[in-house]
Amino acid sequence: MTPKPHTLLSKIDSPSDIRDLSESELIQLSNELREFILDVVSVHPGHLGSSLGVVELTVALHYAYNTPYDRLIWDVGHQAYGHKILTGRRDSFYTNRQYKGIGGFPIRKESEYDAFGTGHASTSISAALGMAEASSLKREMNRKHIAVIGDGALTGGMAMEGMNNAGATNADILVVLNDNGISIDENVGSLKGLFNQMATSSKLGRKTWKSLGIDNKLSKSGSFDNTFLEGKIEKRSNLFQAMNFSYFGPVDGHDIPSLVKILTETKNITGPKLLHVITKKGKGFKKAEEEQTTYHAPGKFNRITGDLIKNKSDIQSATYQEVYGKTLLELAENNKNIVAITPAMPTGSALTFMKSKFPERVFDVGIAEQHAVTFAAGLAAEGFKPMCTVYSTFLQRAYDQVIHDVALQKLPVVFCVDRAGLVGEDGATHHGAFDLAFMNSIPDMVISAPLNEVELRNLMFTSSTYYDGPFSIRYPRSRGVLNSWNLPFEKLEIGKGRCLLKGDEIAILSIGHAGNYVIEAIPILKNQKINPAHYDLRFLAPIDEELLHEVFNNFKYIITVEDGIVVGGMGSSVLNFKNNNNYHNDLVSLGIPNTFITHGKVETLHKVCGYDKTGVVDAVLKLMK
Repeated sequence: MTPKPHTLLSKIDSPSDIRDLSESELIQLSNELREFILDVVSVHPGHLGSSLGVVELTVALHYAYNTPYDRLIWDVGHQAYGHKILTGRRDSFYTNRQYKGIGGFPIRKESEYDAFGTGHASTSISAALGMAEASSLKREMNRKHIAVIGDGALTGGMAMEGMNNAGATNADILVVLNDNGISIDENVGSLKGLFNQMATSSKLGRKTWKSLGIDNKLSKSGSFDNTFLEGKIEKRSNLFQAMNFSYFGPVDGHDIPSLVKILTETKNITGPKLLHVITKKGKGFKKAEEEQTTYHAPGKFNRITGDLIKNKSDIQSATYQEVYGKTLLELAENNKNIVAITPAMPTGSALTFMKSKFPERVFDVGIAEQHAVTFAAGLAAEGFKPMCTVYSTFLQRAYDQVIHDVALQKLPVVFCVDRAGLVGEDGATHHGAFDLAFMNSIPDMVISAPLNEVELRNLMFTSSTYYDGPFSIRYPRSRGVLNSWNLPFEKLEIGKGRCLLKGDEIAILSIGHAGNYVIEAIPILKNQKINPAHYDLRFLAPIDEELLHEVFNNFKYIITVEDGIVVGGMGSSVLNFKNNNNYHNDLVSLGIPNTFITHGKVETLHKVCGYDKTGVVDAVLKLMK
């Protein structure tokens, strides 16, 4: 398919160009922007549905506000593609999420229009409030601060903390609630019902509606609630007004003339404000509207039909997530005490298998990682076996709860740490780089990582019968390495590694999926007359000291390999063992260096970090020379 010409969009190099357009041209620009996003993302995959849903809102915000002087903050950032295209990155948008290209989320160092770096949910209100208070301290009285947050992200406790704080100030902050009824999966919780009620009400706030001079065409789904223009609350009829926000809405988020008008009219109202905007995720592309979870980030797809384009490798082997989900169901069928918890990721974490058979034992708590962990602790305290399934990068948000509510009480929660290691194109905000290191400092925490799919099953089985404290299993976002994985369970001895290959002079220690890069490197080394031994630790804590004594007593050279940050991870633990036992072997640790890793294909990033098969070979040759 030949992309359609984007005659108006091609002339937009910055938001200042948008402000010269007429109303009809703003509509045309919105249509062209949506088509441009589809043209590029169908070939260079990324987060599609969210960005399609806020096209008109993006154009209206940059038209009404003086960005970048006015601070525009996108919560999470899934929806920021239109923003990037309109702020000088149109011609480089094809490099989106590629190594050395532009990032898939707002990044401060990338553009002055990216006022705040995002990637995790529920942060925008706090950041906007901090910026607003900073402007007040600097006497910048005309600078505006806008936080665009989805109804899914608003379920995060941090968003409520930010609103609670903001409502007690006179900060010049506008919260735009982008209400589309879905995050990645369908939204859950009581707020969903509240937003639905507000969005479908049509008799609210006629007084304010008329005072703004806006007719009934402004909103196809409702009207403004009743507030004074100066921000004084006339009556507290909803949650936001109760938190001292002037509430406006709901507004049709795809009616750009009305959006522009209300944003312009409310811009000079003082104090904290909230504009409730109703949008449709995937707007303007039929498949993305109909299958919103799938087309959140669909990969490559046919630009005309919307059909997904599968790689051959997608058919050949199962993902770790699929193995996890099916194994969890198998375990749950035989153990009625097993329950599963996820913070808004049931599909991504493959909990749909268990949910389809045992819906009452699968708990999606929304975007609320701290709550997820303590909720799991409560279940464990009452005799259940919770499998708390969290992406590694998001488990960082609940570190205190892992320590205080689980580990300190030695509760038998199993942390199933999904997307561990480098995840690829989502970049620094989403890499699971730190879980080995931050779990490693927690007393009584069992820390494990499977080499392959069978090992994942066996670790899950082992953890399901372990009741002496918390248990962590980390696994990557990738396809497995085995043709057959659905084998009978084997209970593993906790804290015991294994020798995969005997050798001489040099030993390579690995943990988790990264051990497969060692397996790939060994034939190359053997061709160069080097015969390395390979040990799979399986467990970082408790670490197998008997195995380590064997290695340090029999090999001059030792290399550790892990798909995690080397500071505080397996490399650090082996180095500590060496020093504590007064060994003098030559030791090199491979893994993620102590820096934030950018976005790019996983294979590229492993190579850059030096622990793919080539990196392992190079490290062995360098060490032995």
